Amino acid sequence: MSSETRIPTAEVTGVYGALIKVAAKKMVGRVPDSIGVLWHHPGVMKDSMGIGRKVEGWHELDPSLATFAAMASAATIGCSFCLDFNYFMSRDRQVDAAKVREVPRWRESTVFTPLERRVMEYAEAASQTPPAVTDELSDALLADLGPAGLVELAARVAFMNMSARMNIALGIRSEHFADACGLPPLATRPAVGASA
Repeated sequence: MSSETRIPTAEVTGVYGALIKVAAKKMVGRVPDSIGVLWHHPGVMKDSMGIGRKVEGWHELDPSLATFAAMASAATIGCSFCLDFNYFMSRDRQVDAAKVREVPRWRESTVFTPLERRVMEYAEAASQTPPAVTDELSDALLADLGPAGLVELAARVAFMNMSARMNIALGIRSEHFADACGLPPLATRPAVGASA
């Protein structure tokens, strides 16, 4: 990791720990340091990962839109772990790599469709404190995605908010999964107030 977490990592042990390590190695090629942080409370880790697996099973939203929404939310909150992990996982989801790397600067980028932009605008607005989703944006996305798609979008963004805010609070940062598999660096999010 790029710097120390706020809680030292614990040794992942036992039968459940062995299963977690095998699954992590299969998914990302190694056991992330974040697993050692969450291992201090296996119930929280297990339930968070379980929710994450269930979220991955939802399919009302196109995988590209789901990825863009999660990453736009993570960028808004500032979770480098979430951005890196979703960028890395986008390969398996067969999402356009050129678009994925542009998500942090989606407003300035020219690669996104109007629907993709609305989805990221929604993710960004829903990730504000307090949430800033407008009726107009919701109405447009309801027309684009249908009721089930809009519910899934809201739920995916809410799950990313939970994950990202927990990671930031615990000091869990990017573990450079995308770098390790040769993906080019993510585009940099412009500074607040900077002109495009």
